[in-house]
Amino acid sequence: MQRSVDFGHVQVVIDYATGRVRCLIPAEPEPTTAPTASWGSAEHPAGLTVPGGAWCPAAAAALAAVLIIKAAGNRGTAMKRLIGTIRNAASATTRPATREQATASVHAVRRAAWYSPARTGCLEESAAVALLLAMRRRSVIWCHGVAPDPVRLHAWIMTHDGTAAAEPPSTSAYTPVLTIGEHRDTF
Repeated sequence: MQRSVDFGHVQVVIDYATGRVRCLIPAEPEPTTAPTASWGSAEHPAGLTVPGGAWCPAAAAALAAVLIIKAAGNRGTAMKRLIGTIRNAASATTRPATREQATASVHAVRRAAWYSPARTGCLEESAAVALLLAMRRRSVIWCHGVAPDPVRLHAWIMTHDGTAAAEPPSTSAYTPVLTIGEHRDTF
């Protein structure tokens, strides 16, 4: 269950069975004509403001389910369990979610995550959104990707028309490595 993305200056290998990520640097760097610098900037909201969106008990339940799935069993197989859960949820859907439904679900899960005592990053939030919408028989595309320079990972929700739900424009810098919820998973 490994996937790899080669950006030239680094090859990123993700093991979806264990959740481990390795960055392989080429033995001999390719010659460049001029040195390049990158500060890897992206917009990320910060602050102590409660996220928008209505309180939704179903969003809190979906987030709790994700946190329990991650915590139950061997820590080394948490990613595998989470991916299996997202796949099972996607298989139970009957109709694509609209942009509005996907965006409202992202906001509802982020609001629930604000009050969570556990770590709730993009992985947990996006998985909870996929579960929340699946409870309503609505499908989205769950994406996990990587961006170079600096290497970073991100998980997000996309609608079937290709729109990233409630994501900043910087999400387009990520190359999807694993997607779940399309007619066939790209794995």
